[in-house]
Amino acid sequence: MAAGLAPELLSQTHTILKDLTISPYPDLTSPEGVPRRASVAFVIRIKPSYSHWATNTNKLDNLDLFFAQQWVQHGEPEILFIKRASRKGDRWTSHVALPGGKRDPTDKDDKAAAIRETWEEVGLDLDSYGIGCGNLPQRLVTTHWGKKPLMVLCPYVFLLTTHSVPPLKLQPTEVAATHWVPLRSLLAPSQRTVAFEDVSSRLANQETGVKKWMLSLILGKMMFAAINLLPTESLHSAETPAPDAVVQLQDNRHSPPTWSSRAKALSSQIYRSDIFNQNPAPPKEGPLLLWGLTLGVISDWLDLVPPHNALTLWTYPTFTPLDVRFWVWLMTYRFKDRKRAELQAGHAVMHRPSFGGASESMANSAVMVERPDETGFHGLGTGVGDVKGRKAAVTSMLEGWVDSLAAVCLPDIADRGRYYDIVRRAVGFALAGRASLLAIVLYMALRRWRIRR
Repeated sequence: MAAGLAPELLSQTHTILKDLTISPYPDLTSPEGVPRRASVAFVIRIKPSYSHWATNTNKLDNLDLFFAQQWVQHGEPEILFIKRASRKGDRWTSHVALPGGKRDPTDKDDKAAAIRETWEEVGLDLDSYGIGCGNLPQRLVTTHWGKKPLMVLCPYVFLLTTHSVPPLKLQPTEVAATHWVPLRSLLAPSQRTVAFEDVSSRLANQETGVKKWMLSLILGKMMFAAINLLPTESLHSAETPAPDAVVQLQDNRHSPPTWSSRAKALSSQIYRSDIFNQNPAPPKEGPLLLWGLTLGVISDWLDLVPPHNALTLWTYPTFTPLDVRFWVWLMTYRFKDRKRAELQAGHAVMHRPSFGGASESMANSAVMVERPDETGFHGLGTGVGDVKGRKAAVTSMLEGWVDSLAAVCLPDIADRGRYYDIVRRAVGFALAGRASLLAIVLYMALRRWRIRR
């Protein structure tokens, strides 16, 4: 293949799309009592280079013919993301996501739901301009620390095989913006970061109040792995309603303002001779962060790309309070160390037989479970469980045998356990430690008060 912007990645993308088309991942049956299903579209396009611009105007239905074109060979694969509109009460308000939504009774199947939702949300007709290339692992989305099933998420892969695609048409109440992001940047270690999520309102099931304040004080924020997206092309909806100030936006998920940041802001006001802030500086646009459930879907794709080390760039979710982080680190240390070893050791990582050069990291049978796994607590999804030797990439990183130390502390999950099971108990240990420390302080204060009397 001729040299282009990312020749190896382009060739790997071609191989992966062919393999997914021939051997798609199996469907995940909805659990009893959870009829809701949703589908998202993983849309890929090849962006042409300046010196080799696109020439074809007609859709091609053959992958080999499409990738054999000269402009494609000199192009670069990109993924379509959306930024959801800010809506109060929406669990995923303002998140970076893939186009898609809930399956309707009129939809023929899950794939049809992804096609319809993509058309409704961004005005992209996948049937007219793209071809279906199988699907990525389906996943059971849960809430309440994995205790409450919410829905089954079905990601379907599409490739746009013509460059003559009409401008996108954004549904203003659903989509605030669209972004085309190079696949190459998603693999770059320099773009890896963390996202901070305030989970107190969801645990308290309310936006304000004493319960939310107490939970926020106790748990702080959760830290999740994230990717800072660098789009090459963005489209913003001018009709999207202004975000409600009460609703927490993704751009505000970084650490809250500190005394130093406030001091810098005040210094800036004095420097601009605007001590009363009558002419405030325009707010800086926050980073475009990909995290959570959508990152889980993207990671399943990235792990198919040789050398299959996407998960080495991933960090485990944790909390911001130091005592909670300490207990999470302590109780999950052996678990995470074993998972790192499984990624590095060839005998513990199997390859998907039908993929040839493109494979998927999977733990050995000793750590597989017979049931479908879920996304955990607003974090990275773990995909469908082991089905005929196929497993989602992140699954092996979040589940496994509980170590001997953890078995003593966590007898109820001594046989099998997942990362979030241990984290949940680690939070309990941290809270117990706080209560013990408070009791000691109160006892010493009471004792001192009695001596003075």
